[in-house]
Formats: sequence, structure tokens, C-alpha cells
Amino acid sequence: MKTVILDGYTENPGDLSWDGFREFGELVVYERTSGDMITERIGDAEVVYTNKTPITDEVLEACPSIKFIGTLATGYNVIDVESAARRGIPVSNIPGYSTDAVAQHTFALLLELSNHVGEHSECVMKGAWKSAGDFCFWNRPLMELSGKVFGIIGYGSIGKKTAEIARAFGMKVIYSSRSKRPEDGIAESRTTDELYKEADIISLHCPLFPETEGMINKESISKMKDGVIILNTSRGGLIAEQDLRDALDSGKVAGAAVDVISKEPMDEDNPLCGAKNIIITPHIAWASWEARKRLMDIAVDNLRAFCEGHPQNVVNMSKS
Repeated sequence: MKTVILDGYTENPGDLSWDGFREFGELVVYERTSGDMITERIGDAEVVYTNKTPITDEVLEACPSIKFIGTLATGYNVIDVESAARRGIPVSNIPGYSTDAVAQHTFALLLELSNHVGEHSECVMKGAWKSAGDFCFWNRPLMELSGKVFGIIGYGSIGKKTAEIARAFGMKVIYSSRSKRPEDGIAESRTTDELYKEADIISLHCPLFPETEGMINKESISKMKDGVIILNTSRGGLIAEQDLRDALDSGKVAGAAVDVISKEPMDEDNPLCGAKNIIITPHIAWASWEARKRLMDIAVDNLRAFCEGHPQNVVNMSKS
């Protein structure tokens, strides 16, 4: 059996091994694949893995040997899953691998907004402390997290892990979720509008669906507290970026930190570039070595399960 990995670089830039896939036969790994090379590179492969390279109906039509498609991610919007299902091709994703990493990065962003550690370190290196007239100095207001209301939109595994960390900082945690959740003693349920009104900090951990696209916008921001902080380690499309820019520049939103934007990599004219009080990281919340190792192990397990006749983590058809 031949397996082709179309865009393996972000999962494994060289610090992991693809050897687990070789148990199942021939393996070809490409770091990146442009749109005009997709069908040629798949060729007669029975198994295809992709991260962000599109697998469209046209690709499936041109590559009739495909029997299984795996993602190197949790999201699978780049794959025409309905077309694959019509052809009897299961599509398996990678759930749960980055829970700890994303929750940790969420607080790395929040702590930089509240304590400005990197910025103050840079000032010290440039000589600002040497020339200060006092034993200390700060050039941004510092904020304690204890006692703040931390609002989470989306209460899956990452949202719940984030809630646990927020509680450890002494914050009151509230959440809104499309799915009804049992009380867990960690966070209190709210409607989304109630959360907007109560939260000092809002952290996004929900999927991108038509009904959630652009949910952080001029109207929803108007319902929030003055001086709210907004965090996004989920999907860039959840935020109407020009509206957030306007709210940052006006001070309605005191600070924002995002690991994802609407188009990646970022365009030069993205509205968030140059906004006041914003931190932008380049979609790295998921990318710890440990999380990528878990992803690799699950991807191999998904292929093994398919080969044994019981596909797992299937997103487009019955597993029976």
C-alpha cells in the first residue's frame, strides 16, 4: 500500500519520525504541495494525508485509487468529506492531541497582556533600567488576574482545560456552549450575551461554523465591558477583524491576543496589523513537540485502524 503525505513540514520539520507509516508499505512525504501538483503527487496512492492541502471532488475524481484520507490536524474543512463519503472513502481526523498545548498558549498570551514580560525585558536590554531613577520601572499598567471574571466561549476539552487553569489563578470562570454541559464545579454556564456582559476576559475555544463566523464583531463588542480583553486560539474567522481593530484603537477593548487570523499566512493589509494593544502569534498554540508527537501517534493509529477494518476518528461516514 502506498501512502502520500502532501504537506508534512508543519507537523514534522525534522524533529519527529515518519517511520510509523512505513509499517504499512511505501511512504512518500512532501513538505508542501501547491494546488497544481496535488493530483500528480497523489497518483496511484491508496492513502493520502493532508494538513492544509485541499482534497476536492475534482481531486478525488482524478485519483480513483484513494481508499483512505487522514488529516494531520483536528480540522478537516480542506477535504470534501461528502464527496469522499459518496465514494466510500473514510476521512479520519486527529482529535484531542493539543488540549494542553493550546490551553498553555492561551495563558502565555494572557500573561503577556497582563504583565508585559517580553516588552519589559526588551526595555531592560535597551538600557531603560540602568537609566531609571527608581529601583523599578514599568511602562505599561500591570494587572492581577485573581478576582477577574474569565469567560470561555466553547466548552470542549480545550475550553475545560483552560477553565481549570483560570481557576488556579483565582478567577471566576463562566462559559457558553452550543452543547448542554453537566455542572462540573469549575465553570458556570451562561448564555453568550450574558457572558459578554459579565466577563473581564473572553477566550474563544469554539469551532468555526457559519453561525459562529464573525461572532466577535461591532455588535457583540458593544455588549462587553469597557476594557475587556479578548483571546483567540481557536479559529481566525470567529473575529470580524476590522471591528476588533476599531475597538482596540478606541480603547473599548483594552487588549487582544490572537494565535489565528482569517487568512494565514497574514496579509500585509490585515486590519489587526498595527492595532493598539494587540499580540499576534503565528498559529503556534498547537505546535509543542509533545503535541505534535501525539498527533503523529494518532495519525499512525488511524491508518492502522483503517487497515484492520475498523476506521476510527471518522468524520464523514458510519464507522460500522
